[in-house]
Amino acid sequence: MTLLCRVQSVALCSLTRPQRLQKHIFMSVRMCTAKNESRRNWSKETGTRTNHWEWGATTAGVLLGLGSILIFDTHRRKVQAESEKEAVSSHFLPQYTRAEVKKHTNPSDRIWVTYAGEVFDITDFVDLHPGGKSKILLAAGGALEPFWALYGVHKSDHVLEILQEYKVGVISPDDKEEPLDFSDPYSGDPSRHPVLKVNSQKPFNAEPPLEMLTENFITPNVLFFKRNHLPVPNINPDEFQLIVERPPGAKQGKPLKLSLKDLKTKFSRHEVTVTLQCAGNRRSEMNAIKTVKGLDWGAGAISTARWAGVRLRDVLSDAGYTENTPNVQHVQFEGLDQDVTGTKYGASIPFRHAMSKDHEVLLAFEMNGEELPKDHGFPLRVIVPGVVGARNVKWLGRIIVSEEESSSHWQQNDYKGFNPNVDWDTVDFSSAPAIQELPVQSAITEPRPGEIITPDEDDGKVTIKGYAWSGGGREIVRVDVSLDGGKTWKVADLIGEEKKGLVWAWKLWQLEATIPAEDKEITIICKAIDSSYNMQPDTVAPIWNLRGVLNNAWHRVSVTVARDQH
Repeated sequence: MTLLCRVQSVALCSLTRPQRLQKHIFMSVRMCTAKNESRRNWSKETGTRTNHWEWGATTAGVLLGLGSILIFDTHRRKVQAESEKEAVSSHFLPQYTRAEVKKHTNPSDRIWVTYAGEVFDITDFVDLHPGGKSKILLAAGGALEPFWALYGVHKSDHVLEILQEYKVGVISPDDKEEPLDFSDPYSGDPSRHPVLKVNSQKPFNAEPPLEMLTENFITPNVLFFKRNHLPVPNINPDEFQLIVERPPGAKQGKPLKLSLKDLKTKFSRHEVTVTLQCAGNRRSEMNAIKTVKGLDWGAGAISTARWAGVRLRDVLSDAGYTENTPNVQHVQFEGLDQDVTGTKYGASIPFRHAMSKDHEVLLAFEMNGEELPKDHGFPLRVIVPGVVGARNVKWLGRIIVSEEESSSHWQQNDYKGFNPNVDWDTVDFSSAPAIQELPVQSAITEPRPGEIITPDEDDGKVTIKGYAWSGGGREIVRVDVSLDGGKTWKVADLIGEEKKGLVWAWKLWQLEATIPAEDKEITIICKAIDSSYNMQPDTVAPIWNLRGVLNNAWHRVSVTVARDQH
């Protein structure tokens, strides 16, 4: 074994640096492939298929490939350190502004990134990146720190040593961030991850890249889609109080007021995994049919988190309500976010839904084991499982139980669906009910539209990934995938929580399929079926509406197939 390693080392030393890196990547990928093949076997004991793409599997593959590169590259540079070292002090390196770095995002202009105040030209490394070209290009023209925070594999001295080889300059010390304009109501908004696809800055609305969205069953907080209607409020948690209006005629005339401490100590803690989806998810596909009004969301306005807090029904009970309280039909939620006129965001859900033991409506103060982030409602928000995201009011300040729905614009004149022939001259928002539960949904997250895909050289297969979800607690029971535009269909493997009763979280899915040898361009389609056998419509046009909401048509992705000519 030792002799073999020495022979391999000699052979590698005869190659150029890019050739050596590619050789290490190839060897590592082959090792990962062999291991993954063994994981595909069906378990005789359980009758279930081993999930070789479970949490961390992707990172493990990257670790192996990257580790090979780093070990060899570090060894090479140590051996040749004295002869090849070009020790240049940062004092003498060119200085660049961040605006100049942002101009370098493609090979023709060179691909630059920054780290710890230094500038690196990584153009020659992009194709060699073990984590994939698409992942590293997400950081092009910007800082590496936010991305390395997501992928712990990079927190290594070896990685930093390799990165230094690509250094071309430093960030100018005069490049300071502009001071905040405190007259701007959005000046207090939190910082966001640069990988997000921004649909509007003020208010901030953004979605994660699809290929990152389904890397994990639980969406990391920084990647969870952001849907804000107004500026993010700055709330002192020590002074925060939730106000809950009492029933008419209650002995205690004054509203119930609860601090964060009260909520955490007076009521039982409850956790639930819930997928939230914006009603405008996939609106861009409706825009392609005919222009609609609203943010141009792709398929990323959906995410999943583990929420913790207290049950809404427990708080309402403490305020004096029972399931039989007369003359109440709705529970209104009022946020602490407001516009310049003082108008606050508001929404409501049916009272019976709020009081149901099965529906698990939550007043949440934690998200994925952490304090609620500012963008997601710190210090308190409503989580209404199975219901459109607009009713999951953030920065919750007041709860009102009433005979009427919320009178807010977002309940009465928004988030409603209409006939395709209704336009802005004829629309009557009072004629349609407010959206609550959402229809069955699915989308393809990998490959990306327009991507050039390369089938496996051994079996000609490609891997297709995506998500599927349905509102109202209906479980996804099947996802069908077609690689020939809908002529034939295959059933994907599903990954998700095992839960009895109502199911609030999505299912991730994956399919490994063989592409016919003659195909050079293919259209991949997915469609989901839920536990009530609701199915997605095949096209967008019949469900088009002027607000571009409720798009759940079959999701289509067209790609080019690249084949090895050797």
